[in-house]
Amino acid sequence: PVRGKRGRPRRRPDVVLGDRGYDHDKYRRLVWALGVKPLIARRGTEHGSGLGTQRWVVERAFAHLHWFRRLRIRWEIRDDIHEAFLTLACALICWRRLKSFR
Repeated sequence: PVRGKRGRPRRRPDVVLGDRGYDHDKYRRLVWALGVKPLIARRGTEHGSGLGTQRWVVERAFAHLHWFRRLRIRWEIRDDIHEAFLTLACALICWRRLKSFR
């Protein structure tokens, strides 16, 4: 389920963002068939479409997680241990961000 407005949770997002690597009619048709509007940057057009401002949030989150060497490469065999380290890393990232605002 997709979180959002009040009411029954939605099963699919309204829009999917993509970079120029996914600029192909095959991918656009596939996403439309699922009932989702694709916002994919076109190849050969100028940069600055505005899609990057929303995508970079996710990429920045992955960059923050890669500060923790143990999470860059998954060494843990058990899922619960890896998830515990991931939760700890997220808590430390939030704590550092909140500490910097003081």
